[in-house]
Amino acid sequence: MKNLTNRDDVSLLVNTFYGKIRANELLGPIFNAHIAEHEWPAHLEKLTDFWETKIFGIPKFKGNPTLKHTRVDQNLNNTIAPKHFEEWLRLWFETIDELFEGSLAERAKNAARKMGTGQYLAILRNREEG
Repeated sequence: MKNLTNRDDVSLLVNTFYGKIRANELLGPIFNAHIAEHEWPAHLEKLTDFWETKIFGIPKFKGNPTLKHTRVDQNLNNTIAPKHFEEWLRLWFETIDELFEGSLAERAKNAARKMGTGQYLAILRNREEG
């Protein structure tokens, strides 16, 4: 086990994690329906930017995850539920624990907890406003 130390580590984490997501019974169909096969490489780079920003505080990410998540929920007739975020978080923690240890691994877990909660609350707010 090693510490998260650089972008290559974050890329390994992101690519391993989303490999699990894409194969997951609950989450795979959602992600695979919204991200075309040819879009995955660029999407994984953007996600690596996102997590590099969250883990190391390097301001690389540009985007609006909340808008993306609320649109996916709308496309799914407002059916995203806590179980989806719970499974996402379980797989994130599992992947981190398989690959890394240390304070930055814990930071990545805490950032995911906050992000999952924030995204789900944003989805609920969007439903109320919609």
